[in-house]
Amino acid sequence: MGIIHDVRKLTDLSYLNLYQLHATSIHETPVVYNVASRAKNVEKLKLKTHENMADGVIIYSLYGERRDRVVLVRQYRYTIDDYIYEFPAGLVEEGEDFHATAVRELREETGLTLELVPVEEGYEKPYFTTIGMTDETCATVYGYASGTVRKDEQEDSEEIEVVLADRQEVRRILREEKVAIMCAYMLMHFLDETKDPFEFLNY
Repeated sequence: MGIIHDVRKLTDLSYLNLYQLHATSIHETPVVYNVASRAKNVEKLKLKTHENMADGVIIYSLYGERRDRVVLVRQYRYTIDDYIYEFPAGLVEEGEDFHATAVRELREETGLTLELVPVEEGYEKPYFTTIGMTDETCATVYGYASGTVRKDEQEDSEEIEVVLADRQEVRRILREEKVAIMCAYMLMHFLDETKDPFEFLNY
């Protein structure tokens, strides 16, 4: 196992910061490694706390009387200078339970109301998003969405189109569009018309 000797905060921003660590690898090679993190300071980095607290939440929700559509957002992202399909998602505020975050974020991004589906911890606990670059973790929340799509609570910095996609549209999206990988895996489950999309949660 490597040994971390020193960690320094390189930026001081609101939602994401860059940290640089100096270490020695298991092969006794000096290592300089940069990590992006939601942590506000060095002491709150997961490499310090070793706690798996959710930084964000991803919302997999079904829509319609037959629950045969999935709620997606088509969002412009500066990192690729293009649009990408994702599940609605957002950051957990300090002291906020991530289930409450999911309800709030779905309303803010889409105008829809979320009815949570209770699941075992292994299906919703925080998992690491891109561990090679960041210590960020996201929990996944499942539920049924209802109501009318609205955009009045979206932030001015966001460019989001709400998409209520049926299976035919999901097939097209996976084939033709840019899609976030966590969303893509779940959409592959959704495509099986012979099963309830949430059937796997009962395993």
